[in-house]
Amino acid sequence: MKQWCVYILRCGDGSLYTGMTDDFPRRLEQHRAGRGAKYTRGRSPLEPVYREDCASRPEALKRECAIKRLTRAQKLALIDQDKYTTAPDA
Repeated sequence: MKQWCVYILRCGDGSLYTGMTDDFPRRLEQHRAGRGAKYTRGRSPLEPVYREDCASRPEALKRECAIKRLTRAQKLALIDQDKYTTAPDA
């Protein structure tokens, strides 16, 4: 069974990008190579600052939408609360 997650990347310009995937290391590499979301292209470096595991794709999609509705201040509080550190495989 695939393990879905929702993540937040801090872009080189200081903006935050929220996405979801079932293979975080692969998706992060796609973003860094310019083949990820259009928003992240040209905004390097991209630093993962938050990751939340979800049980299923629908749950990940719902959580991604909820995070995207947060204000920047609320997203930063979520990041500070979690203190995500990049795993060796990311």
